Amino acid sequence: MKRQFSFRLLTATGLLCGLLLVPLTNAEPSQFALVAKRVDHPFFIQAGEGCAEAAQAKGDTCLLLGASGVEHFRLQNQALEQALDRGLDGIALSVTHSKWLAEHALQRMGKMPLITFEADFEPAERYLRRGYVGLDNRVFGQQLGLLAQQLRPQGGYLCVLNGSMRENNYQERLQGIREQLRGSETQVEVRAADRLSGENGWSEPNRCPLFRAEKPEKAVFQLVALLKAQKVDVIISTGSWPIYHADVFRQQLSPLLAELDKKGKRPTIIIASNEPDAAKRALLDDGLIQAYLSLEGREIGRQSYRILKRLAQGESVPEKVFVDSRIYLPKVSTAIPIAPREGVSQ
Repeated sequence: MKRQFSFRLLTATGLLCGLLLVPLTNAEPSQFALVAKRVDHPFFIQAGEGCAEAAQAKGDTCLLLGASGVEHFRLQNQALEQALDRGLDGIALSVTHSKWLAEHALQRMGKMPLITFEADFEPAERYLRRGYVGLDNRVFGQQLGLLAQQLRPQGGYLCVLNGSMRENNYQERLQGIREQLRGSETQVEVRAADRLSGENGWSEPNRCPLFRAEKPEKAVFQLVALLKAQKVDVIISTGSWPIYHADVFRQQLSPLLAELDKKGKRPTIIIASNEPDAAKRALLDDGLIQAYLSLEGREIGRQSYRILKRLAQGESVPEKVFVDSRIYLPKVSTAIPIAPREGVSQ
């Protein structure tokens, strides 16, 4: 396949690993790409590394493409357009704005294999992709809720720190949290969008959930403002935004949490996180955070390459490939795997 390398303003993480290690075969190496919401976020960096490692093992390459900084669907649309100019063998897309992308850059997809990873299309646009690789986001939310139940069995006031309302992965996680905490014994019919209001001892204050937390500085600000103004017993972040900069989280939250601890009002904090580094582990071990639930970026990247490769070879693929999450607890040196609920295919 003749490839065009017109690049314009697109930011590309250099994950062209293994070019000198390609075996001498008659088959031309394949080139794939992950089009991320932003290329400077730890989750997408790890996903890109996983994809590149899996591709290198087969003599192929996998690029991480997208814009840096705060994610925006217009920037992702531009990244998609530029990715399509490269003549790739397949693209995995983490969706920011389903309808917008479908009406713009994705009009040019043609027969190029397209899958989604991490964040899927809305149901109306899912005809555009061949498969999805990532978490079962509703199950992931249920697991976050289960951690809350285990760490605070008496229930209490819950506030969820969530992402954009346009991105269905975050809404599914929120739905899963509420389903888990409500329990199956709830007699009153409720919608997934309804706040918890005392079921099994759990309630959500009027100001919660807190949305639009994708900017790390805003996420920390939201947490500080919440803890100063509102009684809250459990905080769940459906993404890793508050700990994007572990030192900032420590500086801003540590004095406030210590003050609340003296009053017996310290909340339990549970965060969905990428594979934690030493600084994030220290937040856990020092008691500033009670648990992480892993987002498994590296494995999602590996599985994305494998599905794209099969599509490029004309093979059939499952519509959804779910990746297991792991719990990280204080002073625990190895992650603990948790399986999805019964009946979820892998």
